[in-house]
Amino acid sequence: MFSSNRSSSCQQDGDGSSRLDRWGILLSGACAVHCIAGLALVGMLGLGVPWLLAPEIHEYGLVAAIVIGLATIGIGVLRHRQWLPLVLGGVGLALMAAAVVGPHGMIEAVLTVGGVAILAWGHWLNMRACQTHC
Repeated sequence: MFSSNRSSSCQQDGDGSSRLDRWGILLSGACAVHCIAGLALVGMLGLGVPWLLAPEIHEYGLVAAIVIGLATIGIGVLRHRQWLPLVLGGVGLALMAAAVVGPHGMIEAVLTVGGVAILAWGHWLNMRACQTHC
């Protein structure tokens, strides 16, 4: 009886977590597109679009990534006990944080795109683990 109650409870929460993981993947993709588009517009085309490269955008994006990542991957790990999504999420967030505090340019883009790709991978693995084990 206890296992069936836990299973149904986890399934209900897993659906919400799965939605947040999807949002995390979507936001990671949007962040990568923003970064590449910003470099292309400013670097290749010489268009100075100050709001596109404003530091606040990157800081808010990092805060959103941390909140969504902790909420979904952290709770997911407590349920399914698989640590790889959390490790990947942490590495991705660390790369993104390094990009925010570092100089603008190609290094920032590489750190950001690498970080969001690894974070999205962590969200994807977390989603799969929640569907399998919860």
